[in-house]
Amino acid sequence: MADIIKIPLSGRIDSNNAPVLEKDVFAVLEGKSGAPVVFDASDLEYISSAGLRVLLRVKKRHPDLTVTNVNPEVYDILEMTGFSEILTVEKAYRVISVEGCEVIGEGANGKVYRLDHDTVVKTYKHADALAEIQNEREVARLALIAGIPTAISYDVVKVGDSYGTVFELLDAKAFASIIAEEPDRFDWCVKEHADLLKKLHATVVPDGKLPNIKGSYQEKARVVLPMLPEEAGKKLVKLIDDVPERNTMVHGDFHTKNIVLAGDEVLLIDMDTLSVGHPVFELSQMYNSYVGFGEYNPEVISRYQGFSAETARKFWHRTLCRYMNTNNETIVKSVEDKARVVAYLRLLDWSTRHLDRTKPDDQATFELWKGELLELLDHVDTLDFEAAYDAAPGRHEIEVEATVENLGRVIAFVEEILTAVACPFKVQIQLEVAVEEIFVNIAHYAYAPNTGMAKISVELPDDPASVEITFADSGVPYNPLIKPDPDVTLSAEDRQIGGLGIYMTKKTMDGMTYEYKNGQNILTLKKLLNA
Repeated sequence: MADIIKIPLSGRIDSNNAPVLEKDVFAVLEGKSGAPVVFDASDLEYISSAGLRVLLRVKKRHPDLTVTNVNPEVYDILEMTGFSEILTVEKAYRVISVEGCEVIGEGANGKVYRLDHDTVVKTYKHADALAEIQNEREVARLALIAGIPTAISYDVVKVGDSYGTVFELLDAKAFASIIAEEPDRFDWCVKEHADLLKKLHATVVPDGKLPNIKGSYQEKARVVLPMLPEEAGKKLVKLIDDVPERNTMVHGDFHTKNIVLAGDEVLLIDMDTLSVGHPVFELSQMYNSYVGFGEYNPEVISRYQGFSAETARKFWHRTLCRYMNTNNETIVKSVEDKARVVAYLRLLDWSTRHLDRTKPDDQATFELWKGELLELLDHVDTLDFEAAYDAAPGRHEIEVEATVENLGRVIAFVEEILTAVACPFKVQIQLEVAVEEIFVNIAHYAYAPNTGMAKISVELPDDPASVEITFADSGVPYNPLIKPDPDVTLSAEDRQIGGLGIYMTKKTMDGMTYEYKNGQNILTLKKLLNA
């Protein structure tokens, strides 16, 4: 490829000097036909139609023509005359300094600084960041339209050797700072952190709008494969390959420095890593942010998050409990172990670029991560934990502890599936009411006074178009369909308490069946989508 030819433009270009400029330019380009040309317009104040004709003649001989550092006045001329469509035109950017500014957030690709009371700027670590900035602005708009609270930048600036985007974030304060400085708001941060995460993971994205995060982890698995014993490596690759596909959002860098409180609104920032995929990939990154990176040296977490490694681990655990909507340590540990498999895969891949294993501490860190991964691979057989897809097409399952506290998780699971198939609103409400009645009955009576597990399966038959929801538990055998319906004609004083839930469910569903099979109560609801 020919070397780029750079030519400066300055002052005013009009009818008086355009012929001289053209002669000088073609003297520089003599014998270099077709070579890429860049006009640096840093010092260009004005350009007339005569100057534009010079650009057009150069464009004809050198199709790869770019005009850079164009000020707003000149850009308006190029845009008005249509030249911004036939040439590559790059605006000049306001130059700012972040020296002495407070860091309020940090992600994989940059830092967020407070410029003043009203505005912040996100700076990028790469010198050629304009494409990243454009991508982040586009995905941030996508997220905002989908209902994810985020900020949209209103200006692009030059910061040192790279670029930055400016946001209006009045009084923005990262959750990391809130946790460090206001410990009494710890539980509030957990709640907002987990609820935002659930909202993100329930947001469906149209096909092709965002990259699929699974592919990047499949590539990481191939990098790590030679580091592991053969059978362990094969299992790791298969676990990643078998993760169910999801078209719901994952942030990719979700932690307390990328969640800010701006006024009274919680916002998610640093959106350039936004993608779609299974939540296990998100949880793995979160585990590393709060625990994994600091397992050998806890000071790593303290330096990064701004609070102690002990606080970080506590925050991670509380967040996971709220996210899973359970305090059952068996369930929480099971999910955490799945996330940790992916987390250590990510850490080992990261180590190939950032650790010097000739140094004792780096080698010890590597061996710690590798050892933890190998131990997990001995007993983790799937990375799915939420809406596992059965082998049968159109079937989805979730298994949870049968407690009232898990009702929200079950409703969210069913709601996500119904939304994805454009279920009519009335039908969706009737199904969700029925699901609540059945699940609460199982939670109250199936295992009393103890607790046990319940599996909820959703199938979507095509002929006729319908939804079938099946509840299975291993509790006391009980067929709710044989219970007599309550007499709804009686007065409130004469009517017996109870029974209305099953009665309402029978009235709103198009079919209900019960069987006791292999030690399980199996109750199925059927609802036509066009009912």
